[in-house]
Amino acid sequence: MSVVDSISDLITRLRNAQMVRKRTVDSPMSKGREALLKVLLSEGYIRGYTIINCPESGFNKLRVELKYFEGKPVICEIKRISKPGRRVYSSIKDLQFVKNGLGINVLSTDRGIMSDVEARKLALGGEVICSVF
Repeated sequence: MSVVDSISDLITRLRNAQMVRKRTVDSPMSKGREALLKVLLSEGYIRGYTIINCPESGFNKLRVELKYFEGKPVICEIKRISKPGRRVYSSIKDLQFVKNGLGINVLSTDRGIMSDVEARKLALGGEVICSVF
């Protein structure tokens, strides 16, 4: 299956899996997806992820362990901001806080994909990939 926007595909898989209370969800491997998962892991939105080698298909998979607190998903809302049809860029001083600082924006900067908290420390702007709350 061909996917045009791999980040949107990952976000949709995470959202759908949490709606039906799954413990894990699989996604095809890509560097962008892995970088997004690293940010979600460091900010505490997922329990972890592993790379699974699939010799029969020749492609690797990412298995994401979802996180729940008192039976509710930790990720209340995850929303794609910058899309292939409309890229959204922001300088760090123009970047809005998500829910008054309770959530994060994920940015693609010239130093890699990072949360807005890290980007503010480094005074970097970039493409706003998604917001998580």
